[in-house]
Amino acid sequence: MSSTFDLYRKITALPQGKRLFSVLYGQKAPYFASIHMRVQEMKPHLGQVVIPKRRSVKNHIGTIHAIAACNGLEAAMGLLAEATCPPGMRWLPKGMDVQYLAKSTSALTCTAETTEADWAGAPDVPVTVKAVTEDGTVTVAGTIHLWVVPAKNR
Repeated sequence: MSSTFDLYRKITALPQGKRLFSVLYGQKAPYFASIHMRVQEMKPHLGQVVIPKRRSVKNHIGTIHAIAACNGLEAAMGLLAEATCPPGMRWLPKGMDVQYLAKSTSALTCTAETTEADWAGAPDVPVTVKAVTEDGTVTVAGTIHLWVVPAKNR
């Protein structure tokens, strides 16, 4: 279990814990902070964040920009990977294949999911991702490809 997952479990047990963890996780990479995400779920094989619809993530037509949605998908994948990656291993994203299916007209719930079978195929691990509006419309869907290898001793 990673230190990120340990931190998630400890902090989210506190009042306002998910809010606090969301801020901390958003600081892990500066581009995560740019989407103002709220972490909804972190557990093995599932990561989920919500991107609120606000000016900083909108494009010229007033919808959530596709790349902001991709940042949310990558953040959700990172939660999943931190909670799922076996001890002694490390993960690295090696690619993202996504399709933009509809306009993102409301807040987005970005979800990343895997199965045990996906991880059994390491070092190549596909992570299924999707971004969904409040009315259930899937606006972005695809796969983030991970490279899962033994961690190097430092």
